[in-house]
Amino acid sequence: MAGRRERCSWCGVKLVVPAEAQTIQCGACHRVTRVNQPSINFNPLIQATHSINQAVSRLRTLMVDAAASPSSSTGTGWCSGAPAAACGYYNPPPPPPPCQPSWPSVPKPLMPPSAYGRKRALLCGVSYHGRSYNLKGTVNDVNCMKYFLVDRLGFPADSIRMLTEYEADPYRIPTKQNIRMALQWLVQGCRSGDSLVFHFSGHGSTQPDYNMDEIDGYDETLCPVDFETQGMILDDEINATIVRPLPHGAKLHAIIDACHSGTVLDLPFLCRMNREGCYVWEDHGRWSSVYKGTSGGLAVSISACDDHQTSSDTTAFSGDSSTGALTYSFIQAVENDRGLTYGYLLNAMRQIIREARSGIRLKGPIAALVNKVFGTEFLQEPQLTSSEKFDIYSKQFVL
Repeated sequence: MAGRRERCSWCGVKLVVPAEAQTIQCGACHRVTRVNQPSINFNPLIQATHSINQAVSRLRTLMVDAAASPSSSTGTGWCSGAPAAACGYYNPPPPPPPCQPSWPSVPKPLMPPSAYGRKRALLCGVSYHGRSYNLKGTVNDVNCMKYFLVDRLGFPADSIRMLTEYEADPYRIPTKQNIRMALQWLVQGCRSGDSLVFHFSGHGSTQPDYNMDEIDGYDETLCPVDFETQGMILDDEINATIVRPLPHGAKLHAIIDACHSGTVLDLPFLCRMNREGCYVWEDHGRWSSVYKGTSGGLAVSISACDDHQTSSDTTAFSGDSSTGALTYSFIQAVENDRGLTYGYLLNAMRQIIREARSGIRLKGPIAALVNKVFGTEFLQEPQLTSSEKFDIYSKQFVL
């Protein structure tokens, strides 16, 4: 007999097998198949078993190939089941070494584990280590804020996620990608009764507004550690990520210790207050064709300064240790009066900052010029913005 036909045990392709051959290599998948010797006494049970083994082998191959294919793999967590390759944060894992079996690859989760409890917080401290514009107080700020939230306000320690340049986990370094992912983590699964906190201490800036939704013509931004190569995080993105998804009954407080941060959450209403404590709400939402409010919840931002002002990294409050003026004044004001209202909180913070007149290190790029012209006086006033208007002297501040 010159030859007979057998199917490849791996891909199912029909092969012409020489009469005396015991194995044959497939020309399609290049794998080796062991073939049965022809027998005069045909045994249907043996033939059926052989066919089942071939089918199982083909199914195994299809499952392995499908799992390893980028078009069929899905991300976990943040992408909500969307194809992982379509997510901007996904990088496929490297292929296995040649000596190891080619099992389906499991990508590293695109986000931290699910949030814990009804209270959770994201604390970002960016010091820009090794740069000419480095900041000394940002890590102190987030450490103090974590202690304050856990020991004073009852936040569970495992519900607080910190991003600094000194974390061992590469996903906890405050890069643009990691901050984006952490912001999504903060609101993941949020429901009525939840209390969320976003604290950022670092550089802030502005850039021209291209979608015409800003009164002053500029978008406010936060600067991640890699902003020089990856770009800044715009207020439009921050609003879309943590403000708009906020459901009814949930609340978000942002404490932003950065320059030009007055409206960095792009909230619709800005509380414009004078030095006597009189205030009016400015409607900034009417300038935008895109909705900037929440999905029923309350979002409030307490920021270091107005959009045109710079904020301070200073030793004036705590001796040798540098801290952000906003972070220190916020903790001090709340610590002194747990039952205070938003209005009294804002006034107390401004008063604490006005009383500090030395040891300033401005965070903005014009720091040298400002100090030369104005000396070391603080040139910042904390601001309050909100997703809705309310009476700031009757509404109690509660995290």
